[in-house]
Amino acid sequence: MSPDLLPPVAPDVTAGLVEALSPRLRKRLDAGIAKLATRPVTREGDTVRIAVDDDTDLELHAPGGSVTRADAIRCGCLLAPGCLHRAAAASAAPIAEDAEGTDADTRTPDDTAAAPTGDTPADGSAPDGTPHDGIAPTGPPSAGTSTVGAPGDSPDDAFGSAPAAPDGDTSVTAHGRTRTRTPLDAPDGPSRRQSDAVTAPPRVPETVPPAQLDAARAVFDAAAAVLEAGTDGSGAVVQAALLRAAHTARLAGLPRIAASAVSVVNGTRAARTADPAHRLAALAEALRTVLGMAHRLPFATGADLAELRGTVRMPYTPDGSLRLYGLFSEPVLTTTGYAGAVTWTADAEGRLYTVSDVAPGGPGRATGAADRTVRIGDTALTHRELSRAGLAVSGATVSPTGRLGAGAGVRAVRASGAEWTAEPLDRLWTVPVAEQVARALSGGHDLLFLDVTLGGAVRGSTGDDLLAECDGLAVGLATAHDDPALPYRDNLRLLSAVGGARLRVVARLVPGPLPRALLLAAGHPSSPGTRLDLGLDRLQHADLPAAPAPAATEAPQADEAPLHLLRRRVHQAVSGGRRVLAFPDSGAGDGGRLRNVGLVTAADLLDELRSAAADRSRDAFGRLLPADPGRFARAWLASAVYTDEVERALCAAAWGAPH
Repeated sequence: MSPDLLPPVAPDVTAGLVEALSPRLRKRLDAGIAKLATRPVTREGDTVRIAVDDDTDLELHAPGGSVTRADAIRCGCLLAPGCLHRAAAASAAPIAEDAEGTDADTRTPDDTAAAPTGDTPADGSAPDGTPHDGIAPTGPPSAGTSTVGAPGDSPDDAFGSAPAAPDGDTSVTAHGRTRTRTPLDAPDGPSRRQSDAVTAPPRVPETVPPAQLDAARAVFDAAAAVLEAGTDGSGAVVQAALLRAAHTARLAGLPRIAASAVSVVNGTRAARTADPAHRLAALAEALRTVLGMAHRLPFATGADLAELRGTVRMPYTPDGSLRLYGLFSEPVLTTTGYAGAVTWTADAEGRLYTVSDVAPGGPGRATGAADRTVRIGDTALTHRELSRAGLAVSGATVSPTGRLGAGAGVRAVRASGAEWTAEPLDRLWTVPVAEQVARALSGGHDLLFLDVTLGGAVRGSTGDDLLAECDGLAVGLATAHDDPALPYRDNLRLLSAVGGARLRVVARLVPGPLPRALLLAAGHPSSPGTRLDLGLDRLQHADLPAAPAPAATEAPQADEAPLHLLRRRVHQAVSGGRRVLAFPDSGAGDGGRLRNVGLVTAADLLDELRSAAADRSRDAFGRLLPADPGRFARAWLASAVYTDEVERALCAAAWGAPH
């Protein structure tokens, strides 16, 4: 049984069914899910039926496309309704989006968001934006990327005392501005953005309602439990606790935190099922985001508090008449059960707009959505056609992330497109690469428009990349998605055989100490003026010009500070939990190596992380007491935030971007 065959189940339904189980059945829940996965599934209209055994069926009724009530899951066994089967089916099914939706700014590579108020997205479906692996939102960076702590308040009041950030290299340069590390236990530390603290007027005190404080605490504790156990130990019971906390946060008016919590559950499920699309770094990012937002909420005021709360619906604003030119299309395939396509367009000024068609589905929908008609105005263009043509839109409505709405007042007809080398699209490639990278790191869209000279395949720690030269930089162009149903990897392999070819490409920035990007679209190597959407179009050997295949080389090595020593422990904690870092020989000498190169803060954060992991007290009889997951979560959060900021600074330096 594939989860794609089951209808999405609301988070509170799953949490309620798991909580209703007896302690004995909870211990058997993960085994029950695995057993249920081997049983046949049939669908009749809005009803999905699972054959539990030869005489017993389990039914999931989803009249609106998803299961929103516990009594919609019915089992014919003798122990029903308190049986294991109902909770196992709910835990195995995809997580339904909230009926009211979520703020699109909460999107992560595994998230989707709902339609806006007063309008509908251009695909007519619920998900907003580009919620697939490896694609970051086009809006501002996640709130979880900022420092934890707040001016004038003590984090001791929020979810326990926090580990102290040490003195030393406490400033990090990134996003074109300098941010100063705020010690987690400093009651009078600097504000979240040091540059803002100098010029911003004093903030008006605002009291966060007790219900929201309680909800944030519940999310923090539940996410800390996931981190404590790691993906290996975060079974259905741990996941259900986080889903319950997410539901509570949504009811308390914290849709952004709720959506982030759900993304952690989705990432955990992908890791435990060995989903090919699972990325440990993406799950670590999701955990850092939800822990960071829940930790910051008690200190937030004004605009910062509104940002952390999020909005239930993404607002679409009128944008008058638009003349758009197609750039490229890319497939969407998420670990949360959504698939489709997103087409990127640009206007005459170089502003980017997207039209998407994303809905529940698998690889087949991701590859087939490109040939679906774009649902905006009266046009009959498909996504594949729009990527090479144009649109004339009147009465346009646009979300803050650049997504076009498709309300009743929107009119759109087909128009002529433009080549990448012609105006107005040519101006996208004339922007200096360093300026494009600085824009992406400071919260703008993360697409890079590059003129490159292709080299050969390069072997790196993350797999084979395509080495290319761009403005004197050696850039690694990587596969945007590893699913075999998408032609990304095959196309990259063929392009690596065209050494010396000069191409225009569209890629997505990968922050890191070396210039690296995910290759999304490219000019045809032997047919000038032809574009290739590398996730949808499939190159053939006959399409390549005759040229000797360059030999594979080793990836260039950066003379960088060994920040990976801290990053590795951050990621290890996500997969293996606290116990992995509690071993005496777990990175014992890494702190000294970091201090030797001047990364005093990184070394002290690593020491605190290892200390928090190994901290176990004993009672009067010598028995081990339960560990403090809160202390470990705060130590991990400080390390993750620091690592992210330093990596952004290193990325800017690698591309020559201002920082």
